[in-house]
Amino acid sequence: MIESVPPFAYVLLAAFAVAILPRLPGHLLAGLATAAVGVQALLLENGTYVDTRFLGFDAVFLNVDDPARLVAVAVSILATAAVVYAYETDATRTQTAFAMSYVASTAGVVLAGDWLSMIFFWELMAVTSTLLVWHHGGTAVRAGYRYALYHGIGGTILLAAVIVHFVEVGSFRYAATLGIADAAIPLAAVGIGINCGFIFLHSWLPDTYPRPHVAASVFLSVFTTKTAAYVMFRAFPEGGMWLAYMGGAMAVYGAFFALLQYDPRRLLSYHIQAQVGYMLAGIGLGTEIAVAGGLAHLFNNVLYKALLFMAVGVVVYRTGEENIKQLGGLWNVMPLTFLAYLLGAASITAIPGTNGFVSKGMILDEAHHVHTLELGLEGTAAYGDVLWWLLILGAIGTFMSFIKLGYYVFFHGENTVEPADATIGQTVAMLTVGGFCLLYGLAPGLLFELLPSTELLAAELHPYSASHLTESAVLLVVGLAAFFGLRGPITRLAWLPDVDRILFPAAFYSGRGLVWVVTELWAAVDRAVMATAGGAMAVGRDPGRYAYRTAQRVPGVDPDSLPADHEAETARLKAPSGTSIFLLTLALLGALVVLVLL
Repeated sequence: MIESVPPFAYVLLAAFAVAILPRLPGHLLAGLATAAVGVQALLLENGTYVDTRFLGFDAVFLNVDDPARLVAVAVSILATAAVVYAYETDATRTQTAFAMSYVASTAGVVLAGDWLSMIFFWELMAVTSTLLVWHHGGTAVRAGYRYALYHGIGGTILLAAVIVHFVEVGSFRYAATLGIADAAIPLAAVGIGINCGFIFLHSWLPDTYPRPHVAASVFLSVFTTKTAAYVMFRAFPEGGMWLAYMGGAMAVYGAFFALLQYDPRRLLSYHIQAQVGYMLAGIGLGTEIAVAGGLAHLFNNVLYKALLFMAVGVVVYRTGEENIKQLGGLWNVMPLTFLAYLLGAASITAIPGTNGFVSKGMILDEAHHVHTLELGLEGTAAYGDVLWWLLILGAIGTFMSFIKLGYYVFFHGENTVEPADATIGQTVAMLTVGGFCLLYGLAPGLLFELLPSTELLAAELHPYSASHLTESAVLLVVGLAAFFGLRGPITRLAWLPDVDRILFPAAFYSGRGLVWVVTELWAAVDRAVMATAGGAMAVGRDPGRYAYRTAQRVPGVDPDSLPADHEAETARLKAPSGTSIFLLTLALLGALVVLVLL
């Protein structure tokens, strides 16, 4: 039975149930449905299960292998905890229903066995996540429109890649070829890269995630970007150094801009870009251990990133404040929230004993083996651990960011308010996720069992080696010294704009200008057509009067000799002239050009 029902089906049914049932039974059913996703993924052996026809093509709605199982388990753990958190944070039934539909579409992407069903659920994921953003209203509405535009464009580009792949290969199935077809590589890289948060394609991340309900941000913070990293692995299973270096650049870029933020959820959003960078670096390196490290970091990031959004969400929920400079001294009045934050911050900064320490160490070790960066000039190369240094700089920036966030929220000055701590349900959700962060950090063998190349990892990896521990200690010391030594300059650089300062106004005004051009063009076409049609109808009603009017222009004819009724009628009629016909033709040609360009 479990092998014949794809998870997206029962999670989607649970979404409808949440919208209809009272809050408690609805959320309880939703939690059971999300937990079942992970159980099903663990019980099924590798293989294809739901093989069917979809849109006239062969499609696989349930395909299980090691990467799919890994991501499905992560989605299951987090989604179940997020449902509990949503219930305890006053999320409405409608909001949780949208969140559950988002989880259902995510499960569809993760467990798809072909590109056609994957792109179907990919687009559905964009729609459901947009609805989740919009539901909160206020500033989330305009951000939701920008979010929808980004993901609509990215999905369209990825759809084009899937079509090109089908033309090249003749099948949508993953098993038909290793990764995406060569001809579709540029389209796939950009289409997936938008959801990954590639540099200059990332503005939707810090723009959107700070604006919805705090419980909605927990769902949003993990599924779109981590699913994109997973699909990037599907498209490029053998990696590519272009992808690895993009990942390294994202790690630095995201950590740098996170340091400048004072909105806690915006800071965490930039770190989504940075952490996805580590995943892409591992996948791009292409070795067995590096790819396993990238996937392990994906799994771990789902847990600790959501935990951080939960902890920050409790602070916002209890205080109503979204500027960390207005907070401080909360560690003693919100000790449970502080503990949850410590677990998340320790994991994302790769403190020994946490899951982030294990997976980040795998990626950094493999990056050490890269010594040459081709510059694209014949016979020219630069030597050095370029990728490794990018990832190290990203790690230092991560330490500094979470020292900053924790310092301003929990220690900076005296607390001016004494909010209540997390509720029981919020605490259970946060500490459960935090417990998994510790479990997979203290017992990395449990994580290795979920990864590809399990035997190789168990034999060759030693996460708690002296070199790893030393590296972590050095990064911590450097991060502490850098933050407190550079706190003044960091504060003064907070004004520094990201690309959205230019991109969003440019897109808005160019879009408005395009709309004006198109609407005015069609208005001109409409006026010309209606004038021509009116004249033609007048001629059709009485051709003789039109002929009589023409006679007025004949030399030698005295207009005073024309009958009065004909004179009045011809003055009223408007026959089409050569000028109107020329303008109509010009307008039609212009409309055709605009349509072709669009």
